[in-house]
Amino acid sequence: MGRSPQSRPLELVAYTLEEPPYFRTEQMGSFRHARELKEAGKHVEFMLALEMIGYFSDKPGSQTFPVSGMSYLYTDRGDFIGLVANLTNFGLTRRIKSAMAGATTLPVRSINGPANLPGIDFSDHLNYWREGFPAFMVTDTALMRNPNYHLPGDTFDKLDYTRMAIVVQGVYAVTQQAPAP
Repeated sequence: MGRSPQSRPLELVAYTLEEPPYFRTEQMGSFRHARELKEAGKHVEFMLALEMIGYFSDKPGSQTFPVSGMSYLYTDRGDFIGLVANLTNFGLTRRIKSAMAGATTLPVRSINGPANLPGIDFSDHLNYWREGFPAFMVTDTALMRNPNYHLPGDTFDKLDYTRMAIVVQGVYAVTQQAPAP
């Protein structure tokens, strides 16, 4: 992104304290950042939280879901990247998904779900929703796919660096879109 002029301001931010015991508290770095943006009256077109983007499996049955009926809508293979949003901004979800899917060979699946859907708010994007900003989680679905998630076996050698790079290419394509009118 630094090699060419950007069509809009972009911030790349790494947050601290996203995990328990700080998750869902005012101590989260994303809570503080989103609150400061809101208090300063800053315009935020959208926020993308990259949350667990490197674990993939092509095996049938490797992908699980928080609600059983979802298995009728999505593949049971953990071979895709997910774009997760709340029940607002359907058009923006489609636009971001299209940009990601158009830039890569990796399947991109999306969901706009209700706040009570387990896992829909399991990252820093939650704090942007709280402040009224459009926000999305880009995810490999973490614990719904990775049997080693947050366990001692959750090691670097289990990551698919090729597909992780493809996810980053998709996110880059989103940043290069013209701002929404």
